[in-house]
Formats: sequence, C-alpha cells, structure tokens
Amino acid sequence: LKSADTGTRLAGLKADYAIRANEFAGVAIGRVLTSTAPYPQAAPNGIGPPAIVANGRAGLQFANAYFRWNPFGDKLPGFWAAGDFALESNDRVDMRAWAGRLEAGYSFANFAWRPTLSYAYQTFSGDNPRTGRLERFDPLFYDGSPTAWVTGSNGSFVFINSNVNAHRVTLALTPSLQDIVTLRYAYVSANQLNSPLQYGQATRLTLNNGVPSLVSGVRYPHLSNEYLAEYTRVLSQNAFLTFGYAYSTPGKGVKDIAAGRVSNWTGAFANLVIRY
Repeated sequence: LKSADTGTRLAGLKADYAIRANEFAGVAIGRVLTSTAPYPQAAPNGIGPPAIVANGRAGLQFANAYFRWNPFGDKLPGFWAAGDFALESNDRVDMRAWAGRLEAGYSFANFAWRPTLSYAYQTFSGDNPRTGRLERFDPLFYDGSPTAWVTGSNGSFVFINSNVNAHRVTLALTPSLQDIVTLRYAYVSANQLNSPLQYGQATRLTLNNGVPSLVSGVRYPHLSNEYLAEYTRVLSQNAFLTFGYAYSTPGKGVKDIAAGRVSNWTGAFANLVIRY
C-alpha cells in the first residue's frame, strides 16, 4: 500500500544444491540498499515507551542458511528434517539479530489416510531491554502461510515474526487423492520480556515502586495457544478449495496486560486457488 510503503530495496545472492528429490541445501546473503522503515527499541530495563530508530532498516545486512534432508535414506524413506537460520546486522544502528527454525517429520505411507506428523520450533530474537544494542529481528518479507514461517493461526494477525517463539505440531491426513485434512497446534511465547512484540503493542501505564511508568511488551512469556483445522479439496489439477477454522486461547502474558479481560480468539476462512 502506498500509505505503508517504506521504499525498501534490497539486493543479494542465493545458491541452492539439490541433494535428492525434495532434499536440498542453500545459502543466501543480501543487503538493504534503501529503506525508510523505522525500528522500535525497548526502553532501558523495559521501563518506558519504546524508542523509535528512524530509518533503522537502511543498510541492514543478512545471511540465511537452510536445508531439508533425510539422513536415513531408504531405511526410513518417510522421514525428513529441515532447518532455516538467519543472522542480521547493521553497524549504523548497532544491531545484531538472529532467527532459526528446526522441523522434523515422518510420513506413514503404508497407513490408512497416509498420516504425516511433524514438529517444528522457531524463534526470532527480540530486543533485550538490558543492553544498549538493538537485537530485534526484522522479518523483512516472509512467507506467512501455515506451512512455513507463520507464528500461530489467529496469532499471525497479531504477532509478526519478531520477539516470538513457537512450538508447532502438525498432523496431515489424506482420506483420498482429492481430500486433505490438516490439524495444527502452536504454543506461542515471547522471546524477550518487557520488549516490543510487533511495534510497541502492550505499551501501557503501570506502577513501578509506586511511581507511574510506561512499559512495553509482556511480563510473562506465554502469549497464546493456537489451534487450526484445514480441509482442502482438489477440484482439478489447477484448482484447490480450502476451508479453515482457528481457535486461540490467550496465555498468561496476554491476560496479564489485559487484567484478565480478554476473550478467546476465533477465525475462519475459505480460499480458492487457481493455478494457470
């Protein structure tokens, strides 16, 4: 949108190596050439509103390594492991940040409905309020689909991939060649306490030794429990129809900042994809 265009332009290099079918490794490096995107930075010790670092993204350098691999080969053909790791730095604003994701799964091809079970853990550094350095991870342009980097289900509309951790379990079932049912659960928590989660959410007035103070972030790490059920119908080789329902319960961190006045979150969607 023109109203939110930060003018971000970046350049980089990427190299991939194909190990076997659906197995690969790769690296990518890059640099943000121009950007007006500002960065929030936690106040010292988390007491006070976050500071705003003007044009914080400009000059950001990043490196990314990733892989998907089955180390057991034909002995366990249904197994896979995957990883994705990123480092970011910007000397202009004294920034060092990182992110990582590990996943392991197994496809039970000989069972009814061919179930596939996987577990993934991902983490994105948040700004440590006890240091003068900026450690908040910048997700730049990330894939927000449930099969990739998205953090939670409903929570993905609230938490961008910065200062959050997530454990995720996924079970996919294939009753027929045209029908796919996927169930997901995610446990979402904050990476750093008293630090901006997205862009200063949860900034509020509180008492610190009897003195009113502004604070940002959460005091307790647990943000939400996320449940997502999806059903996909393959209409043709080029058309797919998906329905989904999400249900989320707030964690102690969210309940604390809302003084307990917070409801469970629900959401639903219908999505038609046509490839041509």
